[in-house]
Amino acid sequence: MSSDASRTTVSAGSLRLLQLTTFTSQFDRLMIAPMLVVIATQLGRPVEEVSHAAAVYFLCYGIAQVGWAVLSDRLGRVRTMRLALLLAMAGGLGSAVVPGIGWLVAARGFTGGCFAAAVPGALVYVGDTVPVRVRQAPLTDLMTSSATGMAAATVTAGAIAEFSSWRVAFALTALIAGALSFFMRSLAEPPLGTPPPVWSSIRGVLTSGPVLLVLVLVLVEGLVLLGPLTFLPVVLQASGLSVTVSGLLTAAYGASVVVFARVVKARTRTMAPWLLILVGGGMAVLAYVVMVISHGAVAVVAGTVLLGGGWAFMHSTLQTWATDMAPGYRAMAVSLFATMLFTGSAIGTAVFGPMVGTGGFTAMFGITLAISVPLVTVATLGRHRYATKGA
Repeated sequence: MSSDASRTTVSAGSLRLLQLTTFTSQFDRLMIAPMLVVIATQLGRPVEEVSHAAAVYFLCYGIAQVGWAVLSDRLGRVRTMRLALLLAMAGGLGSAVVPGIGWLVAARGFTGGCFAAAVPGALVYVGDTVPVRVRQAPLTDLMTSSATGMAAATVTAGAIAEFSSWRVAFALTALIAGALSFFMRSLAEPPLGTPPPVWSSIRGVLTSGPVLLVLVLVLVEGLVLLGPLTFLPVVLQASGLSVTVSGLLTAAYGASVVVFARVVKARTRTMAPWLLILVGGGMAVLAYVVMVISHGAVAVVAGTVLLGGGWAFMHSTLQTWATDMAPGYRAMAVSLFATMLFTGSAIGTAVFGPMVGTGGFTAMFGITLAISVPLVTVATLGRHRYATKGA
């Protein structure tokens, strides 16, 4: 691994390519949310059953992280991302032609496992090439592109499903993934040292107290901030809104992340990381207070905006923390970070799916509110302690 002093900022062209990759990955991840009702109707299955495709996607996305980390330490960061995008294209095209719900769950799980290499691959690439003192800015740019992908997914996928077919939406990201794999051949490959043994990497990460803390925090964060996100369009559709309108309204999440990410980027030099976590966590808590009180369109959109702000402030700070804690095992640390995030998301989707299927929206938002308070408290205090110990 190169020393911090020897690194230079990643080129603008390379960063744009990484941003497009994270955009596509997050578009594919969230696109099923506004299409749940449409897919359920066309396949003749309940929404709860179709939501299994989302839960399995998130679970495979998380589980595959470690495998991609091991491969990237040996094959290279760029080569690994290119391979994963090619496989994601195959999975996406398979998702577009499935005959039934069982095949859809399998195809989405495979696709999620392949797209799993995209975001952590981009994060590790930045970690390998950008000094930690200026790293949060390009990492925030990647988060912004991810959020834009989420916003575009809720608007575009819902509209495509309503006016054309949900199969077209799945095919779209598949073809983009194939194109990205081709164009990524121009991305410079960071030099790799001798890769440590797999179990040595895992042990090096898991024997660090701060790393373990962050992994637990991001697991809970995935449940709290991502678990209910999949069902927000369904909440709006339950009040009588169309697929397209509900997707358009929940796109406020991505727009909020984009706006607040700019604030985070401007404040990283002047605000302590623990304070960024506190602000973001406070916004998430307020979001669930609002949505426990009301499930109307205004309340859900307000909560969606607050969740986007919470993600921008809190998650970007935890993410930067993850890239700095175990520099000798960065790929493994970042991959386990993503594994825990999307495992938490999968748990949330699996737990909340039956609640949503029976209209139990208050229970879903109440549970996330109850969990978010200790999450914010522990994350804030943990990050403050990490800083004061000079880590």
